[in-house]
Amino acid sequence: MAEASHSEAEQPARGSLEKALGVFTELRRGESLPALCMLLAIFSLLVGYYVLKALREPLILASAEEDMLLLQSWRIPQWLKDVLSMQRGPQLRAAAAAGQALVLMAFVPLFAWVASRLARASLVLAVTAFFFANIGLFYLAMQLHLPFTGFVFFIWVGVFSVAMIALFWSFANDIYTEEAGKRLFPFIGIGATLGAPIGSLVAERLFAAEQDPALIILVTAVALCFFLALIALVHRRTPKPSQRPPEPSDRGLRGGFTLVLHSPYLRLLALLILLLNLVNTTGEYIFSEYAVDAAKAQVAADPSLSLGATIGALYASYYFWVNIVTFVLQAVVVSRVVKVAGVRGLVLALPLVALGVYALAAGGVAFAVMRWAKTAENATDYSLMNTAKAMLWLRTSREEKYKAKQAIDTFFVRFGDFLSGIVVIVGSTFLGLGVQGIAAFNVLMVLVWLGVTYWLFRALGACSA
Repeated sequence: MAEASHSEAEQPARGSLEKALGVFTELRRGESLPALCMLLAIFSLLVGYYVLKALREPLILASAEEDMLLLQSWRIPQWLKDVLSMQRGPQLRAAAAAGQALVLMAFVPLFAWVASRLARASLVLAVTAFFFANIGLFYLAMQLHLPFTGFVFFIWVGVFSVAMIALFWSFANDIYTEEAGKRLFPFIGIGATLGAPIGSLVAERLFAAEQDPALIILVTAVALCFFLALIALVHRRTPKPSQRPPEPSDRGLRGGFTLVLHSPYLRLLALLILLLNLVNTTGEYIFSEYAVDAAKAQVAADPSLSLGATIGALYASYYFWVNIVTFVLQAVVVSRVVKVAGVRGLVLALPLVALGVYALAAGGVAFAVMRWAKTAENATDYSLMNTAKAMLWLRTSREEKYKAKQAIDTFFVRFGDFLSGIVVIVGSTFLGLGVQGIAAFNVLMVLVWLGVTYWLFRALGACSA
């Protein structure tokens, strides 16, 4: 304790920028500029990502019918043609979500292999340059109106979001000590919570102006340039990286699965995460059905409107309000829920909200109601549940934090997405459930989710004891 007091006494006086930003967190001499650059870097990245996220919806939903007609001319079995002829945009979107899960299962260990062979600065440059080049290829594909661009783009956006955001936080963990990270990460995270709604707003305005999708994607290219410049500036000002956790690797991933399978608590946590993603991704399909029908109704009322631009504007507005509500919940509600109900209150919030959302959808509510209900669900997921998922690892060992968390955050998350794709395709194509039937299935899954939550709480109590 005396040593800590002595260290504090030796801290140099804070500058004016540290004092000005002190309203957000404790900043020490020399920390303000790198931390501000990190905030702006994640802000740029999230702006670019949410432009892509809004763009992917009209690309896959509006072009689905043309892509399905093209497949009819291919030399494939007639039964497959019959199945494909029944697919609409939302079904193709669900199939892309399943494909995204499969690609990410292969991409994550590949990314880990590359990361173990490059220094962090070189890794940031290489991966950012790779995605920048991909944007150029998609620009050409959109200009040439190549078939299935929307399908491939949807999968690619999922890979982009996981790889780039994870890369940013890996870099942040490299340049900050644990003590500094605890103080500065909440401040840096403000950039993420602001970048998401700003990116959605930018996309909404671009779609409202009916800009070409090939031009809209270039916004993300510019955002990546800012991101890389800011990361380079931070790297130069912090030349000595801190000690970092073990690199992910194939061996580490297998170890993670072993840890999960041998721990009752981690098995329940993995199942909870799987169910969360199964329900949420299936809910995105339900919402996309609502969105397409609402957009078609607007186009029918005003034939001068473009279906793709209408869907894009609708999704951009939806994402904007999801992120605004998320920011409010994170800033105002989360800490108070923790104080009153602890981590259990955070974990219970999302399934209870989801139960109400899909009960409404199963009852066939109007689009306006469904839009705000789904907004409430996603905002709760991105604020209360994201905080809960971090806190649920506090009582685990260091090995579990790195190896088991890696397995759960990659395989079990994406396997939930994969199962959702199967549910949607089988339910809508072969069982004829319709939106209300699939919503009823989600209600059942939420009830199972609540049961898993109960057993997780018991295991959490055992950990505490």
